[in-house]
Amino acid sequence: MTKSVLVAIVGKPNAGKSTLMNSIIDYRLSIVTPKVQTTRNIIRGILTKDETQFIFFDTPGIFKPKNNLEKLIVKYAWDSLKGVDAVVLMIDGTRELDDETSQLCTRLHKSYQLIIAINKKDIASKSNLSNQLKEIAPNAHIMQISALKRDGINDLLNYVEKFAVQSPWIYDEDLVTNLPLKFLTSEITREQLFLNLGQELPYNLTVLTEEMTKKDNNEYVIKQTIVVSKESHKKIIIGKGGDKIKVINQKARSCMEEYLGIKVHLFLFVSVKNWLSAAHMFV
Repeated sequence: MTKSVLVAIVGKPNAGKSTLMNSIIDYRLSIVTPKVQTTRNIIRGILTKDETQFIFFDTPGIFKPKNNLEKLIVKYAWDSLKGVDAVVLMIDGTRELDDETSQLCTRLHKSYQLIIAINKKDIASKSNLSNQLKEIAPNAHIMQISALKRDGINDLLNYVEKFAVQSPWIYDEDLVTNLPLKFLTSEITREQLFLNLGQELPYNLTVLTEEMTKKDNNEYVIKQTIVVSKESHKKIIIGKGGDKIKVINQKARSCMEEYLGIKVHLFLFVSVKNWLSAAHMFV
């Protein structure tokens, strides 16, 4: 008898949520960068194992928003919890438990089947973190994992499977996500922007895939617009003589070709728009 289980992965920014998603699915689905608030959308990952289909939602980090974009991001994170069977709260094991995380833990514990995953067990300090969390959420299941090294992933899946319900699978068993290719290619370029431009670039940019055409020769032509809110950001992306955007193009194109399995011709454009006031159109 087939079963399905819906699980949201939540936590503060840079707790390792996207790394966990990629490790579970064993596929580079969510982008991972050192930049805080890299994930802005709900990324759905699908793993079908034996009779059970696991559907995970990688959510944006939950934090105190300061502008319209951040308010929308946090709203998306909370909205993703509607109808899930369980919630995995990711906590960075190298950091002390702060008030914001404690409040998040308390709120989740009241309303959901909660699994607390203390991440980075390989380098986490010997602290009183587990005991502190038990006091805050006595009914939660607490475990230690290393999302990067995939340590504890099977234990997590085995526990999550307890909440699966008998039902037909929602997706084909060989599917790893239901996200459209245009979105995924936009995320690839956004990841390369953050990885290669580092702290020079604010996180509040977006990438729109305007055109994605498969030619008769089985090659893709992809045209994307990188949207920023300031002219100075545009100059950072383009670089001197276009050197920065050339590197971004080359690396993003290479990742796309690996992902799609065919040759890609990528064209990048940079546009300056006051898009933060209408963030719902771009996120």
